[in-house]
Amino acid sequence: MEIPVVRNVLEANEKMAEHIRRMLSAKGILTLNLISSPGAGKTTLLEKTLRDLSKEFRMAVIEGDLQTDNDARRVAATGAQAVQINTDGGCHLDSNLVLSALDSLNLDAVDILFIENVGNLVCPVEFDCGEDAKVALLSVTEGDDKPEKYPLLFNLAKALVLNKTDLLPYVNFDMARARRSATKLNAGLEIFEVSCRKGDSLQGWYNWLRHMRTAKKKAVQNQN
Repeated sequence: MEIPVVRNVLEANEKMAEHIRRMLSAKGILTLNLISSPGAGKTTLLEKTLRDLSKEFRMAVIEGDLQTDNDARRVAATGAQAVQINTDGGCHLDSNLVLSALDSLNLDAVDILFIENVGNLVCPVEFDCGEDAKVALLSVTEGDDKPEKYPLLFNLAKALVLNKTDLLPYVNFDMARARRSATKLNAGLEIFEVSCRKGDSLQGWYNWLRHMRTAKKKAVQNQN
């Protein structure tokens, strides 16, 4: 009896996610779902991105956490719109939670919407939140075997941010192995090696965002 229940939950979520995708696409908003383990650096990546690209794009963030609004306050300090979702123990965001959070944002003033999912490499991957693309984050402190252990995320993501490269001299992390494992799962995966703390090598990530935003605008124009 469990299989039909799980299937029904996922199908209901998918229908809601498609509704969100159509709604955001109608406004030309690029939506990205950021997924990683806790502490990989999602919020720090967002802080850097929101500040560095503030003159190019109007950006907003939906923050997902078990408890507290710590990350939402960090994001809001950049001047971007931010809304917090506390899951009270839930291990992921779903489309219904995201839809509720959208009511707190001025979507007419958003070019790029980031969904910072709950720190988890399993459950968030299975629940579509209406995004255009999933973005995986992996820090070098976690181990280079994560793509092999958690293949679904790396298979579905359009981009992989390998963070905390400033710590490479101090940890046992084989960058070539991580890249090789990830691209074996997903040959088209865009990979960016960065240090969000130091702000190193972020231009590749920024250029990818520019490309994705341009592609989104063109797709919307072609539909109209």
